[in-house]
Amino acid sequence: MDAPQTTTGRIGHRIKRTFRNILLMLAALFVLLMLFFYYASYSEGIRSGVVIKLSQRGMLFKTWEGQVNLQSFGAVDAQGNAMNEVFSFSVEGGNDSLLKSLEQVSLSGERVNLHYVERYVRLPWRGETKYFVTSVERSGRQVDVGRSPYAH
Repeated sequence: MDAPQTTTGRIGHRIKRTFRNILLMLAALFVLLMLFFYYASYSEGIRSGVVIKLSQRGMLFKTWEGQVNLQSFGAVDAQGNAMNEVFSFSVEGGNDSLLKSLEQVSLSGERVNLHYVERYVRLPWRGETKYFVTSVERSGRQVDVGRSPYAH
């Protein structure tokens, strides 16, 4: 037969159980928060321009990163130079057809519409930006190389 527990033993057991429950709740909250950050999108949109860069980057986590020259046609700064804005984006892994399309339009200089989602936070194993391209809409129009500030 077991000896009756002392008051101190019961209090210690209650503290351990409460501490374990708090840890379980914190772990569950952390998992839910990570799922939210991983799957939830802050915004969706379209950016139009010419893909000027597409590369696989990273030391520990290899991710696909790119840039689009948004080419604000007609906008000039005080010195008369054409103003351009560059939009940086990431591509989620495992989307080989999207990567192939981006590579083709990058090499052709074709103007495209990039559909993207913006995530709440940047997670290092997903990409270097919060913007993830989901599809490419090709225009079939080549940008006039003589007018492009990125022409070589």
